[in-house]
Amino acid sequence: MTQLSQLPNESLVLRAAGRPVGRYTGRPELPLRHAPRPYLHPVTTLAGTAVTELSPADHTHHLGVGVAIPDVEGHNFWGGRTYVRDQGPTELDNHGAQRHTAYQLRDPDGFVEELRWMVGGGELLRERRTVAATELTDTAWALDFTFSLTNTTSAPLSIGSPATNGRPGAAYGGFFWRARKEATPPDVFTSSTEGESAVHGTRADWLALAGSTWTLVFAGATEQTRRDPWFVRAEEYPGVGSSLAFDERLPIDPGETAVRRIVTVVADGRLDRGEAAALVRKAVSP
Repeated sequence: MTQLSQLPNESLVLRAAGRPVGRYTGRPELPLRHAPRPYLHPVTTLAGTAVTELSPADHTHHLGVGVAIPDVEGHNFWGGRTYVRDQGPTELDNHGAQRHTAYQLRDPDGFVEELRWMVGGGELLRERRTVAATELTDTAWALDFTFSLTNTTSAPLSIGSPATNGRPGAAYGGFFWRARKEATPPDVFTSSTEGESAVHGTRADWLALAGSTWTLVFAGATEQTRRDPWFVRAEEYPGVGSSLAFDERLPIDPGETAVRRIVTVVADGRLDRGEAAALVRKAVSP
């Protein structure tokens, strides 16, 4: 059974099959330039292999597993520089922060959290986040991550990315997993395609990232989530995200909500296509 415990510093420890597999920090102390936000790190396999990184040297604003968006109506909730059309990556004083409000639920299977996406003293979005860990086999477990973003302002707002702002292919923003960096880049494949360049930007029911002794398999668990293309990096750094704004901005009217659900299989060993597909079916099945 999955268990959840709380540490004195208010971080939470997820356990699967009696073993700790993730730590969630709800109120991190970070500089505003990093767009402070809750994150999961470290996340490990059942054997204890870490499969996330926190503030790596190549991108110090990458924070394990979480939700990060570089453009919410012009405000940066990703961290680092902002891509400005016809100008490129630019240092701007436009960073927002995701503020933990409360846990609505905290039980042996995970938690439900409320967050406020703030810029200065104003709120742009209210988020409801549900996270749970489930044992799949003696060598694999699944992280089920759902986030719901509600526009709490009185005006329409939209979510963008560097791609929608003029940088082709850089459509990051949404659920994002910064994976473990090793001497050799991880393999990337879907049910029908392999390689970073072939997989990046595609719509696929699932996508696998296979390292030296571990595999992560990401799956959109709702029809809407499966419509979002995958953002993939392997050579420069290992990271996978589900893109909210790949080709065009995502509008959210006042009071409306955008919901996405991603289930990630965390496995020891290097899975092949058949093994990855079988574990995804088990993880996402009702």
